[in-house]
Order: sequence, then structure tokens, then C-alpha cells
Amino acid sequence: MATRTERDALGTVEVPSDVYWGAQTQRAIDNFPISGLRSHAALIHAMVRVKRAAATVNADLGGIPGEAGAAIVQACDEILAGRFADQFPVDVFQMGAGTALHMNVNEVLANRANQILGGRLGTYDRVHPNDHVNRGQSTNDVFPTSMRIAAAVLANGLADELGRLSATLQAKSREFAGVVKSGRTHLMDAAPVTLGQEVAAWAHTVAAQRDEVLRGRDAVCELGLGGSAVGTGINTMKGYRAAVVAELARLTGLPLRGNPDLREAMQSQRPVGVLSAAMRSTALELVRILNDVRLMGSGPSTGLAEIELPEVAPGSSIMPGKVNPSMPEMATMAMFFAVGLDTANAFALQAGQLELNVMMPLMALDLTLGLTVMTNAVRQVRTRTFEGLAAHADTCFGYYQGSGAMATALTPIIGYAKAAEVTHESVHSGVPIRQLLLDKGLVEPGDLDRILDPARLVDPHGEG
Repeated sequence: MATRTERDALGTVEVPSDVYWGAQTQRAIDNFPISGLRSHAALIHAMVRVKRAAATVNADLGGIPGEAGAAIVQACDEILAGRFADQFPVDVFQMGAGTALHMNVNEVLANRANQILGGRLGTYDRVHPNDHVNRGQSTNDVFPTSMRIAAAVLANGLADELGRLSATLQAKSREFAGVVKSGRTHLMDAAPVTLGQEVAAWAHTVAAQRDEVLRGRDAVCELGLGGSAVGTGINTMKGYRAAVVAELARLTGLPLRGNPDLREAMQSQRPVGVLSAAMRSTALELVRILNDVRLMGSGPSTGLAEIELPEVAPGSSIMPGKVNPSMPEMATMAMFFAVGLDTANAFALQAGQLELNVMMPLMALDLTLGLTVMTNAVRQVRTRTFEGLAAHADTCFGYYQGSGAMATALTPIIGYAKAAEVTHESVHSGVPIRQLLLDKGLVEPGDLDRILDPARLVDPHGEG
């Protein structure tokens, strides 16, 4: 392989002659062949936007030559348009704080900017990775800013999918509004509900979790950019901090704001914890709902079979005709994965020491991967399961009619003890509760029809 010789603070390094990265990226490639995983495109694009904003502001303030700033901006725009995606090879498990990836971006931008200005790869005479692309910046404020912007973008995507899922469930709740069924607590018969009421509750949960994700999104929009190395703003120009955050907000369309204490912004990654917690709680609530879907759809002959899920794939390599709840199973595993990523985040978040938390590359991986997996899983389970969900209304009503739990409505009339006695007798004898009540003369026929009217039982106050 043809190479070119580059130099960094440790000496010379041989770099493939046709790549846009430089010496420090090449060292990272050699030092960290760990997972084969590369940084999420959202993280790369977020960092490139930080570099674009910094180049614009630094050029405006006179910190770098105008032609260097313009060339850096053009290089950034090319990457954001999809070029050079293969020039960011650094493994996600790298040196602390993310210096390797940060320098990878600096080197690619510097090489491309020099090329734009007529220079050759590996010559940094007119645009230098540190002196120009990284002017007034440090990994310590650039990486957390990039991580938070990437997470905010991906959180918006998850929130959008949760909103669509909630709307789908609301529509299904209206479709199933008249499907009366037995409720269940402790997995045992309970007072009746409608299938529509159950699904409406799911919709409410999903909408609430969407709001949690958006609160997490807002948390990570607080930035420490401008703090430079330790939060004091060393080597930044006067006016840079406010101007670069404003320029980033313009570029991203996000409600970005500066942390009033840049030391705190560097020491603590608390906003990451807020979003990660929202990711975790959303995953757990979705697992709960998916468990209900699988249970209610169990069968078709020996399970509950209250609902029918769309068939998306054969379910067995040995049992002909078997169809499984494949999409809920996939989505449940995806949610378990997201919970695991949040657990890794919890360890990373408490690992900060003095002026910096160096575990940010792990946090970036956890957030970008977790939010992406959750977003895709929610979309697929919505379109391939929930949108096609069907009710077995007769089965649901049969469970309701055979349940002794309807006796709950009789306790104000015949008392708890007598209602319990009739319920037990019905369960053990197989005689329906209605028949026992009439045979024993405990309730008049006309009153019984009114008391056990399904519409009254599922909506006792007529609230709809």
C-alpha cells in the first residue's frame, strides 16, 4: 500500500496516501482494533456541524484567516451532504473523552480544506487540524456537545415514532370500544373492561413516554461549548462562546443553549443521564405493553386468543402452519438491549473525575445506538403489528360472561360475603352467576339485567 509520512507530537506515522485522515487517526486505528464498530453517522455529522459553526465564528472574529474558514465550511458541507463517510474509521472503544474521533474529524476537514485551496493531502500549510479546524476548542467541550446534538436529533426521531404509535393505539381503542371482556389482575378474572379501554391506556402510556423522551431531548440541548479544556474558555476569543452556540442552533434547528457554568458542563454529564433514563423507562413500558399483546394473542386454540396479530412470517421450522408474534418478540429484545445500554450509561455517568468525565465515547455509543434501535423497533412493531391488530369479540365476550368477577357489581346490593359465596359456587359448579342469583332469589330479574348490563359495568358513571 502506498503511504505518505506524517508527523504528530510523538513522531512520524505512515498513513495510506489516498486517505483524508492523518497521523493521530492512524495511531487510533492501530491502537484500538476492538469492536469493529464505527461511530454513528449522527455523531459524525453533529461534530462536523460543531466544526462548521466554530470555523464561521472564528473567521468572523478574526481568529483564523477568512479563506481557511471558508474552506473548512465547504469541507463540512461536503461531509454533511454524504461525501467522505468512509474516512472515519476510529473504533467506538477508543481513548477516553473521544480525542481519537475528534482528531479524526479535525484531520479529515483539514486535509479536504487544504485540497480545496490547492494543497496536497498531508500538507497542512494553509489549514491545520489543530491551529485552524480546532481553533479555541478542545475534545473536552467538542465531544460532549457533539454527543448531545446527535442524541437530540435521534431523540426527536424516537419521539416522532412514539407519537405515531400512540395515535395508532388511539384509533384502535375507538375501533375496539364495544368489545367487552373480562379484566384480569394477578392474571386472574377481574371486573370487566372493554378491549378499547385497555388499548386506550396503552396509548396514554406511549404518549406520556414520548413526553419523557422530549424532556430528555431538551436536557441534552444544554451545551458546554466554549469551555475549551477545563471549562474556563482558555484560548477562545471574546464573544466566541455565545456566537458559536447561536450558530449551532441555526445549523441544527435544535433549541440549543449554553450552560451558565461551563465547569459544571464539563464535570457532569447529567443531561445525558436524563435522556438515558427516558430511554430506559420508555423501553420498560413498551415491554409491558408488548407482553400484554403476546399474552392476549396467545393460542389460537389453547391460549387467550382475545386478539389476532398480523401474520408476518412462518413461526416454526418443524411445526407446519405455526405463526408466532414475531414483531413483538423482536421489539421486546430491542427494548431489553436499550435497557442494557442505559445500565452501561449509569456506570459511565458516575465515572467523572475532577474537571472531566472521560467515559463519553461509551455514552455516545449507548445513546446513539439505543435511540436508533428503539426508533426502528417502534416503527416496525407499529406498522406490522398494531396497525393490523384485530379483536376476537366473541371470545372476549365469552370470557366476560363466564367470569365470576361480575359479582363485584352485586356487593352494594347483596353484600360482599353473599357475593363471594355465589362466585365460589359458580366457579366450582359451572352454573353461571346470573342463574344462581335468580335461583336463589337474591336479585329480581329486571334488576339483574340492569345491574349486570355490560355498558354499566365498564362505564359505571357514564363518562364514555
